Amino acid sequence: MPLNFNKCLIGGHLTRDPELRYTTTGTAIAKFGVATSRYWNNDAGERKEETLFADVDAFGKTAEVISQYFKKGKPIFIEGRLKLDQWEDKNTHQKQSKLRIVLESFSFVENKGAGDAPAAPRSAPQPATSAPAPAPVASDDDAPPF
Repeated sequence: MPLNFNKCLIGGHLTRDPELRYTTTGTAIAKFGVATSRYWNNDAGERKEETLFADVDAFGKTAEVISQYFKKGKPIFIEGRLKLDQWEDKNTHQKQSKLRIVLESFSFVENKGAGDAPAAPRSAPQPATSAPAPAPVASDDDAPPF
């Protein structure tokens, strides 16, 4: 049986303010970047750092909440899936590609001082509704086209 699983978890800081746009059908799209660092000591005992920069796309009400509450530098914990965008450069006609994260859920993270232990993620506020929210529909690509 083949294994198909696409999930990523990233905790980091926004590299830029979220850019909120709407499709012609009214779907909100927020685009932002997240930076996360990994630290380790090499064989010589020197402290090393590797920073990863990832582009993230959020859709719908989640996009609006992120645009409202997050700014450059604010910590965030996200869960999503990887998506490979491919296109041909108009000038050079070379194939281009970019790996992005399509956000499925996120948590607010409290910002601690430099020497403090990392804070536990805090769930995003849920909008008040009088009716239960509809169940999510699974699909291969639930993101609207740009």
